[in-house]
Amino acid sequence: MRPSRRQFLHWLSALPIASASIKTFAQPDSNRENRIAAIIREYSAQGYHRTGTAVDTVSGAWLADRIQDMGVAPFLDPIELDRVNVLYASFEFGGQTIDGEPLYDCAYTDVAGITGSLGKLGSDADIGVIMLPPSTSSPAHTRLSEVRREARHKGIIIVSDSAYPADGIATLNAEDFRAPVGPPTLQVANKHWQALQEAIAQRQAGTLIAFCEHTPSKAYNVSARIDGSDPDLAPMVIMTPRSGWWRCASERGGGIALLLELMRDLVANPPQRDVIFTANSGHELSHLGLDQMLHENPRLARDAFIWIHLGANFAATDSQVRLQYSDQNIKNLTRRYLERASLVPGIETAIENRPLGEARNIFDAGGNFLSLLGNNSLFHHPDDRWPDAVDLATTARWADAFSRIILDLSRA
Repeated sequence: MRPSRRQFLHWLSALPIASASIKTFAQPDSNRENRIAAIIREYSAQGYHRTGTAVDTVSGAWLADRIQDMGVAPFLDPIELDRVNVLYASFEFGGQTIDGEPLYDCAYTDVAGITGSLGKLGSDADIGVIMLPPSTSSPAHTRLSEVRREARHKGIIIVSDSAYPADGIATLNAEDFRAPVGPPTLQVANKHWQALQEAIAQRQAGTLIAFCEHTPSKAYNVSARIDGSDPDLAPMVIMTPRSGWWRCASERGGGIALLLELMRDLVANPPQRDVIFTANSGHELSHLGLDQMLHENPRLARDAFIWIHLGANFAATDSQVRLQYSDQNIKNLTRRYLERASLVPGIETAIENRPLGEARNIFDAGGNFLSLLGNNSLFHHPDDRWPDAVDLATTARWADAFSRIILDLSRA
């Protein structure tokens, strides 16, 4: 039996209710593309969106203002964390010093660093070196995870894949942020790959410095609620991550823009069921913000009518859009609306498989979900910025289709 609205007291009662007037929403919104462009442009211009930083805080306030502009009252839920503050991170070898970016879930060095021989990851060298492809499900990523846990090296150097631009570091998410594992690990740009290969062949030594401190910080989930006309219907939750590495214009900006578009359409077309919106910080730190929300509302993951996950990269140029569904009924409904819009996902995660992104949290809890995401040739790279990284026209088409899906589900 689905719980009523009154049973979601801890979190839902803290969210102010939006007022709404009834309008007809049938034709594509000709202004949607301009609004999406404005949101992604502003988000990208804010700077690097790492959790708990000043940019992350300012970006949360900016998003709350955009929500307020639509007549919906935002709610900011603080997240306590110890942010990693990088004091100095570099790698010295063969007479040169290169800058790096540490992992955010490993051990760190003192200011003197670690000195030792260089070799391939998994060898008997003191410092193991590996180039990682963009796909986090690759055998190389699995191997890296194994070696980190085995503590086989004193330190590790990760080189961004050659498919990325030569400059800039494609940073890995900190899946073990709460319980760091492995030796000090530094990430560097792929322009250094050849020199590192030569140093390995010559069995040169190098010095890895990942000198960091932990600083008590706050981040914020930004949430809101539009009240439905039937208090006995289970709520729908629309979620998107709002933090990440670098500017992440196409990775995160598309989800933020689409969340605001869906909110706008639901204000114009009041739902029957409550609709909860949440834009969570802490995405790159193993979904820290979503974990907190689910901890505060332990029944919501399973008992919500459906979770709509607006995930990474569907707004990216040349993205292969992926859809993920919790069951066949949701898949069938989604396909009907996509056919009307002449949209076809490039990939569909098998229903029985654990999905990618924040949808995995809902899957693990046994909840219902529809998840939109994609791939990105600039995934986690500093060059993921407005406007070149974003396919605006295609993003607007997916927004139109998802608007119709969400309006249907809000009255189901």
